[in-house]
Amino acid sequence: MLIQEIIFYAFSIIMIVAATLVISVRNPVYSVLYLILTFFSAAALWILLGAEFLAIILVLVYVGAVMVLFLFVLMMLNVDLSRVNEGFVKNLPLGLLVAAIMLAEILVVLWYKGRTGIEDFPIPEPLSADYSNTAEIGQRLFTQYLWPFELAGIVLLVAIVAAIALTMRKREGVKTQSIPKQVQADKRDRVKLIDMPVEGVEDK
Repeated sequence: MLIQEIIFYAFSIIMIVAATLVISVRNPVYSVLYLILTFFSAAALWILLGAEFLAIILVLVYVGAVMVLFLFVLMMLNVDLSRVNEGFVKNLPLGLLVAAIMLAEILVVLWYKGRTGIEDFPIPEPLSADYSNTAEIGQRLFTQYLWPFELAGIVLLVAIVAAIALTMRKREGVKTQSIPKQVQADKRDRVKLIDMPVEGVEDK
């Protein structure tokens, strides 16, 4: 148990430090890299809790796909750091307010835990060797939490449609294709044959 506690606190400290650096560094590329480190640390904590499936999904989906995509997007956009810093200073009061609320919530949870005692928060019992974490998640997801799961899918669908709608807006100076005009195009309107006199060649 002592080794598990050491590993737990080590990864917890790494995750807290990395999460702090995500919002404190000025370079957005470094911020994404620290966010990847945060996800890895969270995956390690989930493995300690016996949620191996969620840990693998976190690494494969978020670290392997989403964060890599964010990293490429940031590199391709070439973000202006001066404008980012201006927005940081502008939104600093709101950020401090949100941080204060989150700190108050954490302190309330710690106060409640210290007042009720550790008996109300027992350490999970070790699982048997034939326990399937994936099967248990699927059983709960499609029975007890079916409606929240469906609502989450609808929210994600709306977000995808909204993202596509934002990218499809008309902007000045941007050339776009018109598929109906291309289909209705006639070769006689596109190609015109004319006779041009050539020096040294007599007309027949």
